[in-house]
Amino acid sequence: MNDMKPPMNAEEIRDRFVRYLRYQRGLRLDEAGPADALAAIELVVRDVLIDRAMETQRTYGLVNPKTVHYLSMEFLLGRLLTNNLISTGLLEPARKAMQQLGLNLDVLTEEEPDPGLGNGGLGRLAACFLDSLATLDYPAFGYGLRYEYGMFRQEIENGWQVERPDTWLKGGYSWEIPRPDLTVPVKVGGKVEWRQDENGKRRPSWTGWRVFYGVPHDILIAGYQTGTVSILRLWAAEAPREFDFQIFSQGDLIKAVAERERVESVTRVLYPADEVEAGRRLRLLQEYFLVAASVHDVMRRFRERNGEAWELLPDAVAFQLNDTHPALTVAELMRFLVDDAQLRWDKAWELTRAVCSYTNHTMLPEALETWPVALMESIIPRHVEIIYEINRRFLTGLSPAIQQDSERMARLSLVHEDGEKRFRMAHLAIVGSHMVNGVARLHTELIRSRLVPDFAALWPDRFIAITNGITPRRWLGACNPRLAAVITRHIGSGWLHNLRRLVELEPLSSDAGFQEEVRRAKHENKIDLAQTIKELTGVTADPTSLFDVQVKRLHEYKRQLLNAMHAIALYRRLKAGPPPDFVPRTIIFAAKAAPAYHMAKLIIRLINGIGQIVNNDPETAGLLKVVFLPDYRVTLAERIIPAADLSEQISAAGWEASGTGNMKLALNGALTIGTLDGANIEIRDAVGSGNMFIFGLTADEALRLTEVSGYDPHNYYRSDPELAGVMDDMLSGRFTPGEEHVSREIWSALMEHGDRYLHLADFRSYADRQARVATLYADPAAWTAKAIKNIAAMGYFSSDRAIREYAEKIWKLKPVPVSPNLSQ
Repeated sequence: MNDMKPPMNAEEIRDRFVRYLRYQRGLRLDEAGPADALAAIELVVRDVLIDRAMETQRTYGLVNPKTVHYLSMEFLLGRLLTNNLISTGLLEPARKAMQQLGLNLDVLTEEEPDPGLGNGGLGRLAACFLDSLATLDYPAFGYGLRYEYGMFRQEIENGWQVERPDTWLKGGYSWEIPRPDLTVPVKVGGKVEWRQDENGKRRPSWTGWRVFYGVPHDILIAGYQTGTVSILRLWAAEAPREFDFQIFSQGDLIKAVAERERVESVTRVLYPADEVEAGRRLRLLQEYFLVAASVHDVMRRFRERNGEAWELLPDAVAFQLNDTHPALTVAELMRFLVDDAQLRWDKAWELTRAVCSYTNHTMLPEALETWPVALMESIIPRHVEIIYEINRRFLTGLSPAIQQDSERMARLSLVHEDGEKRFRMAHLAIVGSHMVNGVARLHTELIRSRLVPDFAALWPDRFIAITNGITPRRWLGACNPRLAAVITRHIGSGWLHNLRRLVELEPLSSDAGFQEEVRRAKHENKIDLAQTIKELTGVTADPTSLFDVQVKRLHEYKRQLLNAMHAIALYRRLKAGPPPDFVPRTIIFAAKAAPAYHMAKLIIRLINGIGQIVNNDPETAGLLKVVFLPDYRVTLAERIIPAADLSEQISAAGWEASGTGNMKLALNGALTIGTLDGANIEIRDAVGSGNMFIFGLTADEALRLTEVSGYDPHNYYRSDPELAGVMDDMLSGRFTPGEEHVSREIWSALMEHGDRYLHLADFRSYADRQARVATLYADPAAWTAKAIKNIAAMGYFSSDRAIREYAEKIWKLKPVPVSPNLSQ
């Protein structure tokens, strides 16, 4: 439905805007501040979304389509105003309306909060998928938690990360619509008793539980140039009563509100620290709360449309579990079907398996959640019984040959019994789902061969690969309007709806005129980013230098440390006497470390220490800068990615499930330097190995080195003088003066504790490819030709393609178009 007529013209937007200022904010135009103006324009756009959302739900009520319910603990939406204006076709009319009122739309968008309802790629993928589901007219609901405080705001003090609260709701949030009428009860605690029913059958009775409530807050997700508007339903925890009047009357106000505070803490903060028992308990409560409230909501809607015809459930409902966090969906759905709907176990299990599917996102064993049985018994005792019964029936149903293999049975069991008994949530998700997918080809192969080979042997057809994707609406159309305009001038409109059309750019890769347009767009984006760097760090970055970018969650396997080691090597070369052909480079980092992740915080401190010394050395001025941009989030990514020349995708092979930053950066014309890991492999297949810089060990080579040959980082230290110099600088504390222990502890992790992620093994290959990067960057025509080829090859990596694969291969979902032509 391309080139859809905007639902309002500039004059209508202007009039509604002034009305909202007056009747929602109580202000005249001349009294309104930027936050007031932002709220007014958001409400104008929200009117359109509400009309379309109501029409979407009305259409679904008539058609009764199968609907997918996407459960995720994270949704990194980013700012929504620009995206919603683009999707509804209102961007230019709104810009004109604001100009008529003497306002600048771009200034207003900078006032919008960036909800930190996620930690990284998992939450951003979920947001991209919601965008694509609505754009492709697939019936869908997203379900998550409405964290009062999202991912922390990061500040850098004396080189160290300091966490501050993310108060994204402080000024209100115009995009959410509270739905207290759909509040659901959630039971916790108590015990399970078995009693005879009126027919003499023993049935479980969950008694002695406490209840709290899930209150939904809906955020409307607009499809691009379509009438479909989907719903992201975020649950907030609420106590059954505000406070205890009896206690209050006795004069103890704090105790009177204690129960409310305890309950509402469930959705207070994203990812509570789980190093202590209270944090672990809260985290489990969050996961259960998400699942219980969402399953209740889905079953309510199913009953409204289908009554008690449970055999229709697989034709009406699909649950997609985004990683292991919502794995309790399997147990909660079984509890509902067996206890509430009173179905036989076998029938309930058949239905549960038919509607659930699971996406694995990690190869990190520590990220495959396990929960102590004792902890779960204190919170959800009925679910503990259900998981035990699922496990019993699963194990007794295996072949005699498997049952005679005690080690294999132990690996397959949902219960880890070596030491403290723990439930394995990934096992529960696998056993309880009809399909399991990895998020890249290599990742899926590694799931089968390394992560859960016993399950893959049991059910080889259950495991499939669906490579991640990104929405081009946000990650090119909205964040890089200069490049988007260049593309549209040459291939016309419509490519934001069909990203594969970018292949039409490939013949232009050697066209001098087109190259110049692409280079100009990139240079202007770099000027903007240089200004941001100056504002955030005080460092002056040269926009003509190579912008070498690594932006992603800070984790050792992602190897920001390897990039820092290369920065030290470059600095050492310059101090030894600048080579005449040295290509000026600005190395840009942005990342958050989990608050309790000690090594990650040390690496941030080291990077800032390197920057402090390099950026203030007059001998390297104009040649090398190292900057760490604080508080990485969607909004900052939207500034960095369009300006990047080089994309650092340098994880240790075999550890990155997919990555999506690699796709965003390539789509915006950055060349990739990376290992053959995650989706890098598929990007190489799409763009050609000659158009990116591959280095390092493959996953198989890394496995052989560590498990067969025996990896000794000292061998690499002794054989590579430049690497030895880098490591010696770390040991000496050169870049963290006064805090030498910082780099020495990092040095120890590499040299004395095995270098788990093979930094030394890959350093020489990485440094040599970086030299090739510099040589190519010195040839603007050759560099730009490769950048254009990267852009042209990114069509496959649209989240639209990924969602179509989920719909066809897993959910068996059909599009349901919704008319956008509503009277406003």
